[in-house]
Amino acid sequence: MDSHELKFLLKLLGCQNYRSPLAAATWKSFPGKDKICRALGDRELVDYSREIASVKILPPGRALLKVDASQLPIAETELKVLEKISKTSGKVKPSEITLVKAAERQEILQNLAKRGLVEVETQLQKKKAEVWLTQRGQEYLRDEFTAKGTHPIISLDLLTNYLRFLRKSRLIEADKVTATDKHKTKLSNAEILQIIQELDREMSTENYLPIFHLRQKLQPPLSREELDRVLYSLQRDDQIELSSLVNTMPYTSEQIESGIPQDIGGALFFISVTSRT
Repeated sequence: MDSHELKFLLKLLGCQNYRSPLAAATWKSFPGKDKICRALGDRELVDYSREIASVKILPPGRALLKVDASQLPIAETELKVLEKISKTSGKVKPSEITLVKAAERQEILQNLAKRGLVEVETQLQKKKAEVWLTQRGQEYLRDEFTAKGTHPIISLDLLTNYLRFLRKSRLIEADKVTATDKHKTKLSNAEILQIIQELDREMSTENYLPIFHLRQKLQPPLSREELDRVLYSLQRDDQIELSSLVNTMPYTSEQIESGIPQDIGGALFFISVTSRT
C-alpha cells in the first residue's frame, strides 16, 4: 500500500461511521482521490457509490426479443431499452439510451442485469458519490496492516484517527466476548431444578422455597421473565409445584413482590419439588 492510499484510509477513519461524500471538504485537496478510491475498491478495502458505465446485451436478452411481445415477462419500457441495446453488438453507454429519463435509466439497466439479460460495467458515480470503509477494510487495518519505512507520511491527526479506530474495535470485541460469556451462563432446566433443591436444603425451607431466594441466586444470568418461564416449564413437566402465599407477615414487601403475579388470586410464591433426589 502506498502512502496516498494509507492517508486515504486514515482520513476515512475520521469520518462518521467511516463513510463520507467524496465531495466533502475532507477530500477537497486530496490528489487522485478517484483513482485511489477505485484501487482500494478493487482490493475490497473500501466501497463506493457506483453507476453503470456501459451495457451489453447477452444471449438470453436476444432470445427474449424473439418471443411474442404479449407473452414477455417484462415491462414495455424495459423491452424498448433492451431493443435499443440489441442494435449494437458491442457495449452501449447509458447516455446513448435516450428512450427514458436519466433518473430511470440506471434502475432499468440494473433490473435487466439482475435478470441476466444484459451485462453491465460500473464506475465511480460522477455526482454525489460516497465512499465507505468495508468490513474487509476494517479487518485489514485492525489485524494485518503494518507500517514500513522512515519517511514521515502521516499527521498526528491521522494517527489519532487510527488509534481511535483500534480502541473502538477493541471495545466491540470485548462486548462480543461478554455477550458470549453471558450466553454460556444460561442454565438448563435440570440445573435450575438442582439449584432449587440445594437452596431448599441450605435455607431449611422444607420443600417450600420462596421464589425470592432463587431470584437472588440467579440474577444474573437469568432475568425475572426468563426465570418465570423456566419455572412454568418445570411445572408443566410435573417437576415442581408453585403455590401462593397466604400469610404475608414473615416476609418483606420486596420479597413478596418477587413472586409471580396471577390474574386471579395471590402471586405464586413457593416452589416445591415433586420428585426430590
